[in-house]
Amino acid sequence: MAPPRRFADALTAQPGLDVIAEIKRRSPSKGVLNASLDVAAMARAYEAAGAACLSVLTDKEFFGGSISDLDRARTVTALPVLRKDFTVSARDVADARLVGADAVLLIVAALDRGELSEYHQLAVQLGLDALVEVHDEAELETAMACGATLVGVNQRDLVTFEVDHDRASRLAAAIPPGVVKVAESGVRDADDARRLAADGYDAILVGETLVTAGDAGATLRALRGG
Repeated sequence: MAPPRRFADALTAQPGLDVIAEIKRRSPSKGVLNASLDVAAMARAYEAAGAACLSVLTDKEFFGGSISDLDRARTVTALPVLRKDFTVSARDVADARLVGADAVLLIVAALDRGELSEYHQLAVQLGLDALVEVHDEAELETAMACGATLVGVNQRDLVTFEVDHDRASRLAAAIPPGVVKVAESGVRDADDARRLAADGYDAILVGETLVTAGDAGATLRALRGG
């Protein structure tokens, strides 16, 4: 297979806050977000507006996504692509590489320490970047122990679906220097983007705000300006 595109490198290639733009059809908490979503058109719009990377939901049951969505988005752009899904086995990591993803999501809350370390190591061996998602200080400590160099702080509680904006600010200060920092969920506008940039984040991962916008490209440019 061709080498993966360098996902983490794209988030540190230039100064300022980068955007990982997400292709997301629905969510467990909000239902259908964009009934007429055109994956190819949206991916092109994201790239034209300056997105650094793409995130594509491939889970069908909860998010209405598919592998074909990922393939279509990656085919029409030159951007690195994160496979956004529930990675719960070594086969899932290998599958991400086989379907053409450049990065895989590892959620600390869904894995024990042994699994996290094993899957992170496997991702590295396969040439994938691993976005290790955390929700609190204990999970961040676990992520650091497994050697994570790309950490996503999810501002949304996985149980209540409530967004806690203070969580990102609090955890940003605890992430060691040299680790690429990504803020996930609940990024609504340029004010949120400015706050997260001030907290030291390298990038924001934005889905709902973009896929429900009347003009996704203009919204993305506003977030980058933030």
